[in-house]
Amino acid sequence: MAAPVQRWSCVGKRWVLAYIDGGSRHGRGAAIGFTSRRKRGQSSVAQQPLVTAQKSRKGEHEWAAVVGLEIHAQISSNSKLFSGSQVHFAAPPNSLVSFFDASLPGTLPVLNRRCVEAAVMTGLALNCRINKKSLFDRKHYFYADLPAGYQITQQRLPIAVNGSLAYSVCVGKKPSQVSTKTVRIKQIQLEQDSGKSLHDEPRSQTLIDLNRAGVGLLEVVLEPDMSCGEEAASAVRELQLILQALGTSQANMAEGQLRVDANISVHHPGEPLGVRTEVKNLNSARFLAKAIDFEIERQIHELENGRKILNETRSFDYKLGCTMPMRDKEGKQDYRFMPEPNLPPLLLHDTASLPPGADPQQVINIDWIRERLPELPSETREKLIQQYGMLPEHSFALLNEVGLLEFFQNVIKETRAEPKKVTSWVLNIFLGFLKQQNLTVNESPVTPSALAELLNLLDRKAISSSAAKQVFEELWRSKGKTPSQIVSEKKLELMQDQEALERVCHTVMEGHPQVVMDVKRGNPRAINKLIGLVRKATLSRADPTVIKKILERKLSS
Repeated sequence: MAAPVQRWSCVGKRWVLAYIDGGSRHGRGAAIGFTSRRKRGQSSVAQQPLVTAQKSRKGEHEWAAVVGLEIHAQISSNSKLFSGSQVHFAAPPNSLVSFFDASLPGTLPVLNRRCVEAAVMTGLALNCRINKKSLFDRKHYFYADLPAGYQITQQRLPIAVNGSLAYSVCVGKKPSQVSTKTVRIKQIQLEQDSGKSLHDEPRSQTLIDLNRAGVGLLEVVLEPDMSCGEEAASAVRELQLILQALGTSQANMAEGQLRVDANISVHHPGEPLGVRTEVKNLNSARFLAKAIDFEIERQIHELENGRKILNETRSFDYKLGCTMPMRDKEGKQDYRFMPEPNLPPLLLHDTASLPPGADPQQVINIDWIRERLPELPSETREKLIQQYGMLPEHSFALLNEVGLLEFFQNVIKETRAEPKKVTSWVLNIFLGFLKQQNLTVNESPVTPSALAELLNLLDRKAISSSAAKQVFEELWRSKGKTPSQIVSEKKLELMQDQEALERVCHTVMEGHPQVVMDVKRGNPRAINKLIGLVRKATLSRADPTVIKKILERKLSS
Protein backbone atom coordinates (compact mmCIF):
# COMPACT_ATOMS: atom_id res chain seq x y z
CA MET A 1 0.00 0.00 0.00
CA ALA A 2 2.27 5.07 0.40
CA ALA A 3 3.70 7.70 2.79
CA PRO A 4 7.10 8.78 4.09
CA VAL A 5 10.28 7.83 2.32
CA GLN A 6 10.49 4.50 4.08
CA ARG A 7 7.04 3.37 3.00
CA TRP A 8 5.47 3.13 6.46
CA SER A 9 1.84 4.06 6.66
CA CYS A 10 0.33 5.64 9.71
CA VAL A 11 -3.31 5.99 10.69
CA GLY A 12 -4.10 7.03 14.21
CA LYS A 13 -1.24 5.71 16.34
CA ARG A 14 -0.42 2.59 14.38
CA TRP A 15 2.41 2.33 11.88
CA VAL A 16 2.38 -0.39 9.24
CA LEU A 17 4.93 -2.21 7.14
CA ALA A 18 4.85 -5.57 5.56
CA TYR A 19 6.76 -9.17 5.13
CA ILE A 20 5.94 -14.33 3.96
CA ASP A 21 4.87 -17.05 5.85
CA GLY A 22 -1.77 -16.82 4.87
CA GLY A 23 -8.91 -17.91 3.55
CA SER A 24 -13.42 -18.66 5.14
CA ARG A 25 -15.53 -15.76 4.43
CA HIS A 26 -17.38 -13.59 6.86
CA GLY A 27 -19.90 -16.27 7.60
CA ARG A 28 -17.23 -18.17 9.54
CA GLY A 29 -15.10 -17.46 12.56
CA ALA A 30 -12.32 -14.92 12.36
CA ALA A 31 -9.53 -13.62 14.52
CA ILE A 32 -10.32 -10.27 16.06
CA GLY A 33 -7.52 -7.82 16.65
CA PHE A 34 -9.14 -4.40 16.38
CA THR A 35 -11.81 -2.74 18.42
CA SER A 36 -13.32 0.66 18.69
CA ARG A 37 -14.53 2.07 22.00
CA ARG A 38 -16.76 5.02 21.26
CA LYS A 39 -19.49 6.96 22.92
CA ARG A 40 -22.77 7.07 21.08
CA GLY A 41 -22.87 9.88 18.56
CA GLN A 42 -19.12 9.93 17.89
CA SER A 43 -18.20 9.52 14.23
CA SER A 44 -14.60 8.38 14.40
CA VAL A 45 -13.12 5.01 15.21
CA ALA A 46 -10.32 4.86 17.77
CA GLN A 47 -7.84 2.45 16.24
CA GLN A 48 -6.34 0.59 19.15
CA PRO A 49 -5.48 -3.09 19.71
CA LEU A 50 -8.13 -5.18 21.42
CA VAL A 51 -7.54 -5.37 25.18
CA THR A 52 -9.89 -8.04 26.48
CA ALA A 53 -8.88 -7.54 30.11
CA GLN A 54 -10.32 -4.03 30.17
CA LYS A 55 -14.03 -3.44 30.63
CA SER A 56 -15.90 -0.76 28.72
CA ARG A 57 -16.78 2.24 30.81
CA LYS A 58 -20.39 3.10 31.37
CA GLY A 59 -22.02 4.60 28.27
CA GLU A 60 -19.36 3.21 25.94
CA HIS A 61 -19.61 0.34 23.47
CA GLU A 62 -16.88 -1.79 21.99
CA TRP A 63 -16.90 -2.66 18.31
CA ALA A 64 -14.82 -5.21 16.43
CA ALA A 65 -14.19 -4.97 12.69
CA VAL A 66 -13.67 -7.98 10.44
CA VAL A 67 -12.00 -7.65 7.03
CA GLY A 68 -11.47 -10.27 4.32
CA LEU A 69 -9.97 -9.76 0.86
CA GLU A 70 -10.29 -11.19 -2.63
CA ILE A 71 -7.24 -10.27 -4.69
CA HIS A 72 -6.99 -10.66 -8.46
CA ALA A 73 -3.43 -10.72 -9.81
CA GLN A 74 -2.75 -10.75 -13.54
CA ILE A 75 -0.34 -13.56 -14.40
CA SER A 76 2.90 -12.58 -16.14
CA SER A 77 2.52 -14.49 -19.39
CA ASN A 78 3.05 -13.68 -23.05
CA SER A 79 -0.35 -15.12 -23.97
CA LYS A 80 -3.80 -15.46 -22.45
CA LEU A 81 -5.08 -18.27 -20.23
CA PHE A 82 -6.93 -20.25 -22.91
CA SER A 83 -5.84 -18.68 -26.22
CA GLY A 84 -2.69 -17.68 -28.05
CA SER A 85 -3.52 -13.96 -28.07
CA GLN A 86 -0.73 -11.74 -26.79
CA VAL A 87 -0.95 -9.83 -23.52
CA HIS A 88 0.20 -6.23 -23.75
CA PHE A 89 -0.80 -3.21 -21.67
CA ALA A 90 -2.16 -0.16 -23.52
CA ALA A 91 -2.39 -1.91 -26.91
CA PRO A 92 -4.92 -0.36 -29.37
CA PRO A 93 -8.49 -1.40 -28.46
CA ASN A 94 -9.56 -4.85 -29.68
CA SER A 95 -6.18 -5.50 -31.32
CA LEU A 96 -5.34 -8.56 -29.18
CA VAL A 97 -8.50 -10.64 -29.56
CA SER A 98 -8.60 -14.21 -30.85
CA PHE A 99 -11.69 -16.06 -32.09
CA PHE A 100 -11.89 -17.79 -28.69
CA ASP A 101 -11.64 -14.47 -26.81
CA ALA A 102 -14.54 -13.16 -28.88
CA SER A 103 -16.45 -16.40 -28.16
CA LEU A 104 -17.08 -17.34 -31.76
CA PRO A 105 -18.90 -20.68 -32.14
CA GLY A 106 -16.71 -23.77 -32.43
CA THR A 107 -13.65 -22.35 -30.66
CA LEU A 108 -12.17 -24.36 -27.79
CA PRO A 109 -9.93 -23.41 -24.83
CA VAL A 110 -6.29 -24.55 -24.70
CA LEU A 111 -4.77 -24.22 -21.21
CA ASN A 112 -1.61 -22.08 -20.94
CA ARG A 113 1.13 -24.09 -19.19
CA ARG A 114 2.89 -20.94 -17.97
CA CYS A 115 -0.23 -19.84 -16.08
CA VAL A 116 -0.50 -23.20 -14.33
CA GLU A 117 3.17 -23.10 -13.29
CA ALA A 118 2.69 -19.55 -11.99
CA ALA A 119 -0.28 -20.67 -9.87
CA VAL A 120 1.68 -23.61 -8.43
CA MET A 121 4.70 -21.43 -7.67
CA THR A 122 2.53 -18.81 -5.94
CA GLY A 123 0.73 -21.48 -3.93
CA LEU A 124 4.01 -22.98 -2.73
CA ALA A 125 5.41 -19.57 -1.76
CA LEU A 126 2.25 -18.91 0.26
CA ASN A 127 2.46 -22.23 2.12
CA CYS A 128 -0.60 -23.66 0.34
CA ARG A 129 -1.46 -27.28 -0.27
CA ILE A 130 -1.33 -27.86 -4.02
CA ASN A 131 -4.19 -30.01 -5.28
CA LYS A 132 -2.89 -32.63 -7.67
CA LYS A 133 -6.33 -32.64 -9.25
CA SER A 134 -8.22 -29.40 -9.81
CA LEU A 135 -11.31 -28.61 -11.88
CA PHE A 136 -12.53 -25.78 -14.09
CA ASP A 137 -16.06 -24.39 -13.86
CA ARG A 138 -18.26 -21.97 -15.74
CA LYS A 139 -19.57 -19.01 -13.78
CA HIS A 140 -22.53 -17.60 -15.68
CA TYR A 141 -23.46 -13.93 -15.69
CA PHE A 142 -24.35 -11.43 -18.39
CA TYR A 143 -22.27 -8.37 -19.07
CA ALA A 144 -21.29 -6.75 -22.34
CA ASP A 145 -17.53 -7.23 -21.80
CA LEU A 146 -17.99 -11.00 -21.22
CA PRO A 147 -18.79 -12.28 -24.74
CA ALA A 148 -19.35 -15.94 -23.78
CA GLY A 149 -21.85 -15.11 -21.04
CA TYR A 150 -19.72 -17.04 -18.56
CA GLN A 151 -16.27 -16.94 -16.98
CA ILE A 152 -14.03 -20.00 -16.72
CA THR A 153 -12.85 -20.25 -13.11
CA GLN A 154 -12.18 -22.85 -10.37
CA GLN A 155 -15.06 -22.77 -7.91
CA ARG A 156 -15.32 -26.39 -6.74
CA LEU A 157 -11.74 -27.59 -6.60
CA PRO A 158 -9.09 -24.83 -6.97
CA ILE A 159 -5.43 -25.40 -7.68
CA ALA A 160 -4.20 -24.41 -4.18
CA VAL A 161 -5.80 -24.19 -0.72
CA ASN A 162 -5.07 -23.56 2.97
CA GLY A 163 -2.09 -21.20 2.91
CA SER A 164 -0.84 -18.34 5.04
CA LEU A 165 0.68 -14.89 4.58
CA ALA A 166 2.63 -13.13 7.34
CA TYR A 167 2.88 -9.36 7.51
CA SER A 168 4.11 -6.91 10.12
CA VAL A 169 2.35 -4.11 11.95
CA CYS A 170 4.18 -1.63 14.16
CA VAL A 171 1.93 -1.06 17.15
CA GLY A 172 3.80 1.76 18.87
CA LYS A 173 4.85 5.26 17.95
CA LYS A 174 8.27 4.03 16.87
CA PRO A 175 8.64 2.00 13.64
CA SER A 176 10.94 -0.45 15.47
CA GLN A 177 8.05 -1.78 17.62
CA VAL A 178 6.93 -4.50 15.23
CA SER A 179 4.21 -7.10 15.65
CA THR A 180 3.93 -9.95 13.15
CA LYS A 181 0.46 -11.11 12.13
CA THR A 182 -0.71 -13.90 9.86
CA VAL A 183 -3.72 -14.05 7.59
CA ARG A 184 -4.98 -17.39 6.35
CA ILE A 185 -5.38 -17.99 2.64
CA LYS A 186 -8.51 -19.93 1.77
CA GLN A 187 -7.64 -20.70 -1.84
CA ILE A 188 -5.84 -19.68 -4.99
CA GLN A 189 -7.65 -20.29 -8.26
CA LEU A 190 -7.04 -19.76 -11.95
CA GLU A 191 -9.63 -17.78 -13.89
CA GLN A 192 -10.17 -15.58 -16.93
CA ASP A 193 -10.29 -11.83 -16.82
CA SER A 194 -13.18 -10.03 -18.50
CA GLY A 195 -12.96 -7.31 -21.15
CA LYS A 196 -13.09 -3.62 -20.34
CA SER A 197 -16.06 -1.26 -20.61
CA LEU A 198 -15.18 2.30 -21.58
CA HIS A 199 -17.98 4.74 -20.79
CA ASP A 200 -18.28 7.69 -23.15
CA GLU A 201 -20.57 9.94 -21.10
CA PRO A 202 -20.88 12.89 -23.54
CA ARG A 203 -22.20 10.51 -26.21
CA SER A 204 -24.09 8.30 -23.75
CA GLN A 205 -22.23 5.28 -25.12
CA THR A 206 -20.34 2.36 -23.62
CA LEU A 207 -17.50 0.99 -25.74
CA ILE A 208 -16.09 -2.51 -25.26
CA ASP A 209 -12.39 -3.39 -25.44
CA LEU A 210 -11.76 -7.15 -25.42
CA ASN A 211 -7.94 -6.97 -25.22
CA ARG A 212 -8.14 -7.97 -21.57
CA ALA A 213 -10.77 -10.69 -22.11
CA GLY A 214 -9.26 -14.10 -21.36
CA VAL A 215 -6.08 -12.82 -19.68
CA GLY A 216 -5.00 -15.24 -16.94
CA LEU A 217 -5.72 -14.25 -13.35
CA LEU A 218 -4.78 -15.65 -9.97
CA GLU A 219 -7.58 -15.06 -7.48
CA VAL A 220 -6.17 -15.17 -3.95
CA VAL A 221 -8.89 -15.35 -1.29
CA LEU A 222 -7.77 -14.15 2.17
CA GLU A 223 -9.81 -15.20 5.19
CA PRO A 224 -11.41 -12.42 7.29
CA ASP A 225 -8.53 -12.39 9.78
CA MET A 226 -7.79 -8.66 9.44
CA SER A 227 -9.36 -5.86 11.37
CA CYS A 228 -8.55 -2.49 9.80
CA GLY A 229 -7.38 -0.83 6.61
CA GLU A 230 -3.75 -0.74 7.70
CA GLU A 231 -3.57 -4.49 8.16
CA ALA A 232 -5.25 -5.14 4.80
CA ALA A 233 -2.96 -2.73 2.96
CA SER A 234 0.08 -4.26 4.63
CA ALA A 235 -0.99 -7.80 3.67
CA VAL A 236 -1.65 -6.74 0.06
CA ARG A 237 1.70 -4.98 -0.18
CA GLU A 238 3.47 -8.08 1.11
CA LEU A 239 1.63 -10.27 -1.40
CA GLN A 240 2.59 -7.82 -4.13
CA LEU A 241 6.28 -8.13 -3.21
CA ILE A 242 6.04 -11.93 -3.20
CA LEU A 243 4.41 -12.06 -6.64
CA GLN A 244 7.08 -9.74 -8.01
CA ALA A 245 9.89 -11.78 -6.44
CA LEU A 246 8.45 -14.98 -7.94
CA GLY A 247 7.90 -13.34 -11.32
CA THR A 248 4.36 -14.75 -11.42
CA SER A 249 2.82 -11.28 -11.69
CA GLN A 250 4.18 -7.78 -12.18
CA ALA A 251 1.40 -6.78 -9.74
CA ASN A 252 1.43 -3.17 -10.95
CA MET A 253 -1.70 -1.75 -9.35
CA ALA A 254 -1.58 1.40 -11.51
CA GLU A 255 -1.97 -0.78 -14.62
CA GLY A 256 -4.74 -2.90 -13.11
CA GLN A 257 -2.52 -5.96 -12.68
CA LEU A 258 -3.52 -6.24 -9.02
CA ARG A 259 -7.10 -5.46 -8.01
CA VAL A 260 -8.63 -5.93 -4.57
CA ASP A 261 -12.20 -6.47 -3.32
CA ALA A 262 -12.66 -5.98 0.42
CA ASN A 263 -15.41 -7.60 2.54
CA ILE A 264 -16.09 -5.62 5.72
CA SER A 265 -18.37 -6.02 8.72
CA VAL A 266 -18.54 -4.87 12.34
CA HIS A 267 -20.01 -6.44 15.47
CA HIS A 268 -19.80 -6.40 19.25
CA PRO A 269 -17.18 -8.88 20.54
CA GLY A 270 -18.83 -12.13 21.58
CA GLU A 271 -21.81 -11.57 19.29
CA PRO A 272 -22.42 -13.03 15.79
CA LEU A 273 -20.63 -11.36 12.91
CA GLY A 274 -22.44 -8.43 11.34
CA VAL A 275 -23.82 -8.00 7.82
CA ARG A 276 -20.94 -7.46 5.44
CA THR A 277 -20.50 -5.08 2.55
CA GLU A 278 -18.10 -5.53 -0.35
CA VAL A 279 -15.99 -2.66 -1.68
CA LYS A 280 -14.97 -3.49 -5.25
CA ASN A 281 -12.01 -2.83 -7.52
CA LEU A 282 -9.55 -1.07 -5.23
CA ASN A 283 -6.35 -0.51 -7.20
CA SER A 284 -4.10 1.18 -4.65
CA ALA A 285 -2.93 0.07 -1.22
CA ARG A 286 -3.47 3.59 0.10
CA PHE A 287 -7.03 3.72 -1.21
CA LEU A 288 -7.65 0.21 0.12
CA ALA A 289 -6.75 1.32 3.65
CA LYS A 290 -8.84 4.48 3.36
CA ALA A 291 -11.86 2.64 1.92
CA ILE A 292 -11.85 -0.01 4.66
CA ASP A 293 -11.40 2.47 7.50
CA PHE A 294 -14.17 4.67 6.13
CA GLU A 295 -16.50 1.70 5.72
CA ILE A 296 -15.84 0.55 9.29
CA GLU A 297 -16.68 4.02 10.60
CA ARG A 298 -19.76 4.25 8.36
CA GLN A 299 -21.14 0.91 9.54
CA ILE A 300 -20.58 1.74 13.21
CA HIS A 301 -22.25 5.12 12.74
CA GLU A 302 -25.24 3.51 10.99
CA LEU A 303 -25.70 0.87 13.70
CA GLU A 304 -25.32 3.32 16.57
CA ASN A 305 -28.03 5.48 15.03
CA GLY A 306 -30.48 2.58 14.84
CA ARG A 307 -30.15 1.86 11.13
CA LYS A 308 -29.32 -1.45 9.42
CA ILE A 309 -26.35 -2.42 7.30
CA LEU A 310 -27.33 -3.62 3.83
CA ASN A 311 -25.63 -6.56 2.20
CA GLU A 312 -24.45 -4.58 -0.80
CA THR A 313 -21.57 -3.88 -3.17
CA ARG A 314 -19.95 -0.46 -2.85
CA SER A 315 -17.25 1.47 -4.67
CA PHE A 316 -14.67 3.89 -3.25
CA ASP A 317 -14.62 7.50 -4.45
CA TYR A 318 -11.01 8.50 -3.82
CA LYS A 319 -11.77 12.21 -4.42
CA LEU A 320 -14.44 12.31 -1.74
CA GLY A 321 -12.71 9.70 0.44
CA CYS A 322 -15.89 7.68 0.96
CA THR A 323 -17.62 4.53 -0.28
CA MET A 324 -20.72 4.74 -2.49
CA PRO A 325 -23.43 2.09 -3.06
CA MET A 326 -23.32 0.25 -6.39
CA ARG A 327 -25.85 -2.58 -6.10
CA ASP A 328 -27.44 -4.62 -3.34
CA LYS A 329 -26.91 -8.33 -2.77
CA GLU A 330 -30.14 -9.05 -0.93
CA GLY A 331 -31.38 -11.15 -3.81
CA LYS A 332 -28.30 -13.30 -4.21
CA GLN A 333 -27.26 -13.78 -7.82
CA ASP A 334 -27.31 -17.34 -9.11
CA TYR A 335 -24.16 -17.81 -11.15
CA ARG A 336 -25.30 -21.32 -12.17
CA PHE A 337 -21.85 -22.85 -11.69
CA MET A 338 -21.33 -25.94 -13.82
CA PRO A 339 -18.29 -28.05 -14.80
CA GLU A 340 -16.44 -26.70 -17.83
CA PRO A 341 -17.18 -29.40 -20.47
CA ASN A 342 -14.32 -28.42 -22.79
CA LEU A 343 -11.53 -28.78 -20.20
CA PRO A 344 -10.57 -32.06 -18.52
CA PRO A 345 -9.42 -32.10 -14.86
CA LEU A 346 -6.03 -30.44 -14.38
CA LEU A 347 -3.64 -33.14 -13.12
CA LEU A 348 -0.36 -32.27 -11.43
CA HIS A 349 2.35 -34.58 -10.13
CA ASP A 350 5.09 -34.70 -7.53
CA THR A 351 8.27 -36.74 -7.85
CA ALA A 352 6.66 -39.78 -6.22
CA SER A 353 3.58 -39.80 -8.49
CA LEU A 354 5.32 -38.84 -11.73
CA PRO A 355 4.52 -41.45 -14.42
CA PRO A 356 7.60 -43.41 -15.58
CA GLY A 357 9.02 -42.04 -18.82
CA ALA A 358 6.70 -39.01 -18.76
CA ASP A 359 7.58 -36.16 -21.10
CA PRO A 360 8.57 -33.17 -18.91
CA GLN A 361 6.83 -30.88 -21.42
CA GLN A 362 3.54 -32.72 -20.93
CA VAL A 363 3.43 -32.83 -17.12
CA ILE A 364 3.95 -30.33 -14.31
CA ASN A 365 6.11 -31.52 -11.40
CA ILE A 366 5.27 -29.71 -8.14
CA ASP A 367 8.57 -30.72 -6.49
CA TRP A 368 10.58 -29.45 -9.48
CA ILE A 369 8.92 -26.03 -9.09
CA ARG A 370 9.40 -26.09 -5.30
CA GLU A 371 13.16 -26.61 -5.69
CA ARG A 372 13.41 -23.57 -7.95
CA LEU A 373 11.56 -21.08 -5.80
CA PRO A 374 13.55 -17.83 -5.57
CA GLU A 375 14.39 -16.04 -2.35
CA LEU A 376 11.24 -14.52 -0.87
CA PRO A 377 10.98 -10.98 0.57
CA SER A 378 10.92 -12.15 4.20
CA GLU A 379 14.15 -14.12 3.63
CA THR A 380 15.77 -11.16 1.87
CA ARG A 381 14.89 -8.83 4.73
CA GLU A 382 16.26 -11.24 7.32
CA LYS A 383 19.49 -11.54 5.32
CA LEU A 384 19.85 -7.74 5.16
CA ILE A 385 19.38 -7.47 8.91
CA GLN A 386 21.91 -10.22 9.63
CA GLN A 387 24.50 -9.20 7.03
CA TYR A 388 24.50 -5.43 7.47
CA GLY A 389 23.10 -4.97 10.97
CA MET A 390 20.21 -3.11 9.39
CA LEU A 391 17.09 -2.02 11.28
CA PRO A 392 13.95 -3.97 10.28
CA GLU A 393 12.22 -0.84 9.02
CA HIS A 394 15.17 -0.10 6.73
CA SER A 395 15.00 -3.59 5.23
CA PHE A 396 11.31 -3.02 4.49
CA ALA A 397 12.02 0.33 2.86
CA LEU A 398 14.66 -1.18 0.54
CA LEU A 399 12.26 -3.84 -0.69
CA ASN A 400 9.18 -1.63 -0.94
CA GLU A 401 10.62 0.49 -3.76
CA VAL A 402 11.12 -1.34 -7.05
CA GLY A 403 14.82 -1.54 -7.93
CA LEU A 404 16.04 0.08 -4.70
CA LEU A 405 17.51 -3.08 -3.19
CA GLU A 406 19.54 -3.76 -6.33
CA PHE A 407 20.75 -0.14 -6.32
CA PHE A 408 21.79 -0.47 -2.66
CA GLN A 409 23.65 -3.73 -3.27
CA ASN A 410 25.53 -2.26 -6.24
CA VAL A 411 26.64 0.70 -4.13
CA ILE A 412 27.80 -1.64 -1.35
CA LYS A 413 29.94 -3.59 -3.86
CA GLU A 414 31.82 -0.47 -5.00
CA THR A 415 32.33 1.51 -1.81
CA ARG A 416 34.46 1.20 1.31
CA ALA A 417 31.89 3.12 3.36
CA GLU A 418 30.13 1.37 6.23
CA PRO A 419 26.79 -0.32 5.33
CA LYS A 420 25.06 1.93 7.89
CA LYS A 421 26.28 5.01 6.03
CA VAL A 422 25.25 3.55 2.66
CA THR A 423 21.79 2.71 4.03
CA SER A 424 21.34 6.26 5.33
CA TRP A 425 22.33 7.83 2.02
CA VAL A 426 20.21 5.52 -0.11
CA LEU A 427 17.06 5.79 2.02
CA ASN A 428 17.25 9.43 3.05
CA ILE A 429 19.15 11.38 0.38
CA PHE A 430 18.77 9.26 -2.78
CA LEU A 431 15.18 8.11 -2.19
CA GLY A 432 14.22 11.59 -1.02
CA PHE A 433 15.35 13.08 -4.36
CA LEU A 434 13.44 10.39 -6.25
CA LYS A 435 10.24 11.23 -4.36
CA GLN A 436 10.66 14.97 -4.94
CA GLN A 437 11.05 14.44 -8.68
CA ASN A 438 8.46 11.62 -8.84
CA LEU A 439 11.00 9.30 -10.50
CA THR A 440 11.58 5.55 -10.31
CA VAL A 441 14.96 4.10 -9.36
CA ASN A 442 15.64 3.19 -13.00
CA GLU A 443 15.05 6.82 -14.02
CA SER A 444 17.58 8.21 -11.54
CA PRO A 445 20.35 10.40 -13.05
CA VAL A 446 22.69 9.23 -10.25
CA THR A 447 24.15 5.76 -10.81
CA PRO A 448 25.25 3.32 -8.08
CA SER A 449 28.87 3.84 -9.19
CA ALA A 450 28.60 7.62 -8.80
CA LEU A 451 27.10 7.35 -5.32
CA ALA A 452 29.75 4.77 -4.34
CA GLU A 453 32.54 7.13 -5.48
CA LEU A 454 30.97 9.99 -3.51
CA LEU A 455 30.77 7.85 -0.37
CA ASN A 456 34.42 6.83 -0.84
CA LEU A 457 35.42 10.53 -0.87
CA LEU A 458 33.41 11.03 2.29
CA ASP A 459 34.84 7.90 3.92
CA ARG A 460 38.47 8.96 3.46
CA LYS A 461 37.55 12.46 4.68
CA ALA A 462 38.40 14.15 1.40
CA ILE A 463 35.16 16.14 1.72
CA SER A 464 32.77 17.07 4.53
CA SER A 465 29.20 15.80 4.91
CA SER A 466 27.73 19.12 3.79
CA ALA A 467 30.06 19.19 0.78
CA ALA A 468 29.00 15.62 -0.07
CA LYS A 469 25.38 16.77 -0.21
CA GLN A 470 26.39 19.62 -2.52
CA VAL A 471 28.18 17.14 -4.77
CA PHE A 472 25.11 14.87 -4.81
CA GLU A 473 22.87 17.78 -5.84
CA GLU A 474 25.28 18.60 -8.66
CA LEU A 475 25.40 14.93 -9.72
CA TRP A 476 21.60 14.98 -9.92
CA ARG A 477 21.64 18.08 -12.15
CA SER A 478 24.77 17.36 -14.23
CA LYS A 479 24.59 13.89 -15.69
CA GLY A 480 27.98 12.67 -16.90
CA LYS A 481 30.20 14.36 -14.32
CA THR A 482 31.97 12.30 -11.65
CA PRO A 483 32.02 13.27 -7.96
CA SER A 484 35.79 13.88 -8.13
CA GLN A 485 35.36 16.30 -11.04
CA ILE A 486 32.65 18.23 -9.18
CA VAL A 487 34.77 18.41 -6.01
CA SER A 488 37.71 19.73 -8.01
CA GLU A 489 35.66 22.26 -10.00
CA LYS A 490 33.90 23.68 -6.94
CA LYS A 491 36.96 23.39 -4.66
CA LEU A 492 35.10 21.41 -2.02
CA GLU A 493 38.08 19.42 -0.71
CA LEU A 494 38.61 19.46 3.05
CA MET A 495 41.51 21.61 4.24
CA GLN A 496 44.50 19.36 4.83
CA ASP A 497 46.78 22.16 6.08
CA GLN A 498 46.51 21.88 9.88
CA GLU A 499 48.49 25.07 10.53
CA ALA A 500 46.27 27.12 8.21
CA LEU A 501 43.15 25.79 9.97
CA GLU A 502 44.62 26.67 13.37
CA ARG A 503 45.25 30.24 12.17
CA VAL A 504 41.61 30.52 11.03
CA CYS A 505 40.42 29.26 14.42
CA HIS A 506 42.64 31.76 16.21
CA THR A 507 41.34 34.64 14.05
CA VAL A 508 37.71 33.66 14.72
CA MET A 509 38.30 33.48 18.47
CA GLU A 510 39.96 36.92 18.49
CA GLY A 511 37.07 38.39 16.51
CA HIS A 512 34.38 37.01 18.85
CA PRO A 513 35.59 37.47 22.45
CA GLN A 514 32.07 37.38 23.92
CA VAL A 515 31.42 33.91 22.44
CA VAL A 516 34.79 32.75 23.80
CA MET A 517 33.81 34.10 27.22
CA ASP A 518 30.46 32.23 27.05
CA VAL A 519 32.30 28.96 26.37
CA LYS A 520 34.63 29.51 29.32
CA ARG A 521 31.63 30.25 31.55
CA GLY A 522 30.28 26.78 30.77
CA ASN A 523 27.77 27.45 28.00
CA PRO A 524 27.98 24.19 25.96
CA ARG A 525 26.19 25.68 22.94
CA ALA A 526 28.62 28.56 22.49
CA ILE A 527 31.35 26.33 21.02
CA ASN A 528 28.95 25.28 18.26
CA LYS A 529 28.71 28.92 17.23
CA LEU A 530 32.49 29.12 16.98
CA ILE A 531 32.58 25.94 14.89
CA GLY A 532 29.98 27.44 12.54
CA LEU A 533 32.01 30.65 12.20
CA VAL A 534 35.19 28.70 11.36
CA ARG A 535 33.34 26.60 8.80
CA LYS A 536 31.95 29.75 7.23
CA ALA A 537 35.42 31.25 7.06
CA THR A 538 36.75 28.11 5.34
CA LEU A 539 33.77 27.89 2.94
CA SER A 540 32.70 24.61 4.66
CA ARG A 541 36.00 22.98 3.65
CA ALA A 542 37.05 22.16 7.21
CA ASP A 543 36.03 19.04 9.12
CA PRO A 544 33.79 20.06 12.09
CA THR A 545 35.34 17.33 14.26
CA VAL A 546 38.86 18.66 13.65
CA ILE A 547 37.69 22.25 14.20
CA LYS A 548 36.18 21.30 17.56
CA LYS A 549 39.37 19.62 18.72
CA ILE A 550 41.48 22.69 17.81
CA LEU A 551 39.05 25.08 19.51
CA GLU A 552 38.87 22.98 22.68
CA ARG A 553 42.65 22.86 22.88
CA LYS A 554 42.99 26.61 22.42
CA LEU A 555 40.20 27.39 24.89
CA SER A 556 41.72 25.21 27.59
CA SER A 557 45.20 26.69 27.22
